[in-house]
Order: sequence, then C-alpha cells, then structure tokens
Amino acid sequence: MTNSSDEVQRGLQDVIALESHICFIDGKEGRLIYDGYDIRDLAAQSNFEETAYLLWYGRLPTSDQWATLRHHLVELRALPSAMVERIDSMPATATPMDVLRTAVSELALFEPEETRPGPSSIGGAQRLTAILPSILGQFHRRRAGLPPLAARPDLSHAEYLLYALLNRDPSELEARVLDVALILHADHELNASTFAARVTASTLSDLYSAVTSAVGTLKGPLHGGANERVMEMLEEIGTPDRVEEVVKAKLSRHERIMGFGHRVYKVEDPRATILREWSRRIGEAQGDLHYYELLRKVEEVVHREKGLYPNVDLYSGSVYALLGIPPDLFTPVFAASRVAGWTAHVLEEYQDLRLIRPMAKYIGPTDLPYVSIGSRV
Repeated sequence: MTNSSDEVQRGLQDVIALESHICFIDGKEGRLIYDGYDIRDLAAQSNFEETAYLLWYGRLPTSDQWATLRHHLVELRALPSAMVERIDSMPATATPMDVLRTAVSELALFEPEETRPGPSSIGGAQRLTAILPSILGQFHRRRAGLPPLAARPDLSHAEYLLYALLNRDPSELEARVLDVALILHADHELNASTFAARVTASTLSDLYSAVTSAVGTLKGPLHGGANERVMEMLEEIGTPDRVEEVVKAKLSRHERIMGFGHRVYKVEDPRATILREWSRRIGEAQGDLHYYELLRKVEEVVHREKGLYPNVDLYSGSVYALLGIPPDLFTPVFAASRVAGWTAHVLEEYQDLRLIRPMAKYIGPTDLPYVSIGSRV
C-alpha cells in the first residue's frame, strides 16, 4: 500500500513515526518534558540516577527505590577482566567513540541473559548506563598514563565519571554541574541516535545491538560533536573584540555557526538556558569567565545577524572544558548520559513492537533494456 501523498519529507522532518510517553519537546514554547516533568525542575532538583529511573519506569522513584538503583548501578560498574584486556589492546590513538562503539557491542558477549529483547532488558539498560564511564575511563587513563580505575562505591554516577576521566575527586560544584549536564542530555525524543536504536529494536534485535547503532549514529558530526566545534571556534576567535569580525566572516562564507538553531525548537533551547547559567557559575568559581564572555558575545552577533537562538551545544563544551574533560571525550560524555534515554526507548519499542520500515520515492529509470556484458560500452 502506497502513501496517498508523493511529497517527500526530507530527513523525516515533522513526520510522526510513533507514540511515546518518554519525552515531549514543545518547540514553540521552548519546553522539554521527561515523562511529565519539566527539564527545568529536574535540572534544579533532581539527579542523574533519579532521572534515569524516571525514563525507565515512567515515574520518579521513592527514596528507597532511588537508593536501591544507585547501589545497583555502583555494583554494575566493574568491567569484566577480558573487557579490560580488550580495551587496553586498542590503539591509544583510536577515537574514543570508536572504542565506545566496539566495547558496547562486545559487552553483549558477557551479558547473554540481558541482551534478549523484552522487559528483562532493563538489566542490560542499567548495566550499560553504569559501565559506560568505566569504558571511557579505562581507555582514557591508559592513553594518558593515569593509574587504573578503582571501584569508588562512594561516588555518584556524575562523580564517578569525573573521577574516571580526571583521576581526582570532583568538587561539589563540579559534580553538580556535570550531574545537571547529564540530566539535560539524558533524552531528546526521536533524535537521530534514538531513532536508530528504535529501528534496530523494531527488528526484534537485542538491546546491545540497538545501543551500538545509537553510538555509531551519535558519532556523526551532524548529531554529536557540535560542542567540540563550538570550542574550536572560540579558540579561533581568541578575544571578545574579535567576535564580530570572525562570526560575520563565517556567515559571509555561508559557514554554519555551531551551537545555534534546532530542527524542533523555534525559540531558545531550554537546555541552553540552563547551561548558560552553569557556565557562568563554574567560570566564576574558577576565576575564568573567558569562555562565558566569548559565548555571550557570539550569541549577540548571531542573533542580530541571523535571528538564531542557542541550542544545548553552545554552552555544554565550555562546561566540559572548565571541568578539565578533553575535547574528544565531549561526545562520549554525551553518550554516558543519553544511554539512559536510548535504553528507555528500546524498552518502550519492545512493548509495542512494529517493524519500522518507511518508504522512499523512487526517482530512477524503470524501463532500461538489458544489454549483455560483451556489448556494454
């Protein structure tokens, strides 16, 4: 059966592909909702573990449920010894996203019971969420010559991720700003990587295959990595007095200014609003408002010249940089948050399974005569 309309929605823009209770984006009002809760309330009052519980179970946890989940995530952090050896055998020059994609796929070999499609995959969801910081830490520490990871059951998810990458305990402010960043990145409806995960799950493939698809999709620079490009632009600008010159020159060459505009939001991305304040706060605490001041000036010029609003990537890179996270780990840190949303969507897909199979509008020929190979020119 064919669609009654021949109109092609490039990039599936504005196409409603499925129903979901997990996430709602109000692009006109600039609101982001996780299962009924406004992202501004979650960022102000919640934490990553509680937010992950909300995405997986559709409700906020009680204090006992939260404590149980946090304890369980700590227990699941440890990498199998064979995985440690495997990660250590990877080239130190490898791209961290390639390492992450390979490790997620290989981890399925150690989790046979939790890879099967269905409600029992919640165990795999929690395992993947808990272990991604360990994968990143194991790889980064080896290439940076840092000591091996310790278990650190005293640390929250955000604290452990910072410890794994920086080899030190974060301050209370550092831990809180990363916790907020993880909450803000945990889900965003049917973005490219989440849709890739759901397409894979819709074939009745396993959770780990679905998340591997998502990681591979996030690696693409048009999805993940925009905050790294923002930081490269700031390095190019250097000082606030050069913002006008550099940004206008880029616009005159029709270059895209990363960190601005969004397929869904018609106003400012609420995540950008929240991270702007945290960029200022952590900059003030460190006595370094260089990035914040540059970004505010860039905002002013881009909005005046193009009428574009910031998205989440404009300020997230400055936050990660001030925390001391290397730029090539910005997107993997994104994954360490978004895995909660990816797995929530996969679990939801398993509950109402229907193979995702869109159609293409064929624009090629249909009546070419077959010519034998010896007669072709």
